[in-house]
Amino acid sequence: MLCYRHLSLTKIAGAVAKFWVFLLKSTLYGLALAFILLWLMPSVNLPAFHGFNGQDASDDPAPVSYARAVRRAAPAVVNVYTRSTLVDPRALRPRTIERQELGSGVIMSSQGYILTNYHVVYGADYIEVALQDGRMLEAVLIGQDELTDLAVLYVQADNLPVIPQDDKLEPQVGDVVLAIGNPLNLGQTITQGIISANGNNGLSSRGYIDFMRMDAAINRGNSGGALVNTNGTLVGINAAAFQLENQDIQGIFFAVPYTLAVNVMQKLIKQGRVTRSHLGVSGDAVINAAGERLISSGQVLYGLSITAVNANGPAAEAGLQVGDILLKIADKRFDSVQQALNMIAETPPNSTLALTVDRSGQLLTINAVVRELRR
Repeated sequence: MLCYRHLSLTKIAGAVAKFWVFLLKSTLYGLALAFILLWLMPSVNLPAFHGFNGQDASDDPAPVSYARAVRRAAPAVVNVYTRSTLVDPRALRPRTIERQELGSGVIMSSQGYILTNYHVVYGADYIEVALQDGRMLEAVLIGQDELTDLAVLYVQADNLPVIPQDDKLEPQVGDVVLAIGNPLNLGQTITQGIISANGNNGLSSRGYIDFMRMDAAINRGNSGGALVNTNGTLVGINAAAFQLENQDIQGIFFAVPYTLAVNVMQKLIKQGRVTRSHLGVSGDAVINAAGERLISSGQVLYGLSITAVNANGPAAEAGLQVGDILLKIADKRFDSVQQALNMIAETPPNSTLALTVDRSGQLLTINAVVRELRR
């Protein structure tokens, strides 16, 4: 019996030894084969190790970033520094003091033209711009327009970065925008928000400004900087924050729309000033002949209901009356208040405009001679 048991244990030990030999050979053969494959085909990609949780870090969603837009636009936004001398009104004897102002500007062309705000450079004796590459350049004032709060500067330099522009771009309410400037002279800073309103629904006898509203923060030094979309394309020139005396207003800032800014820039470069025509009326956008006001961007504009006519103005001389609804200008319909304003403003002064109006249900054509709007 003892011999039989000894024989059985011997067989078991032999089987176990054979198993380990087999396992060792298989492992060695596998390693050798892997070595040969890597040597012959070094480009073979092996499966990545996913860690203990079974996930790869590359599976995480990419973070939301506007870095590409900033890289495209930011080099073309400059710091604007101005100096001017004035008489100190507090001094008992006449004494001049030097005033320094801070703002931003946007390089619009490789020829050296820069857009900024009128209030940044108004009354300046000396203007200097600082590029993001460290260059400091003296700037010449080409022209300024108080009504749109815009001014054009010129610098002479090579290799100027130009802000990305798209003449066909139509910014929409809700678009994400970035304001680029130099607030409080802390250095170039980016703030983010959305376009909260795209123009106004009212017509003023002196107001041809149709500023874009947004909530990207603007502080002193941001004025004249760039407002860009998430592609880095220019959509406006930062202008101001909405303010009321003794009230803390949050999240309402203004920018001059790109199309208007470029139009003003071209006129200032070409003729040194901007000429505009006007009718001398005030009015509201309405949605029907009954004069119901347009209150939503989803409503269709019917026309402009005249609420006031300036005495001795072009409209008064032509016979327009309060309550008339302006439907067409030069036999052309308009889709917005801004379009109507532009059609009037772009008409050369002393030209005749045919106006189609709805007067108590009767369609009339009234010819008005527009005159230049003067401040």
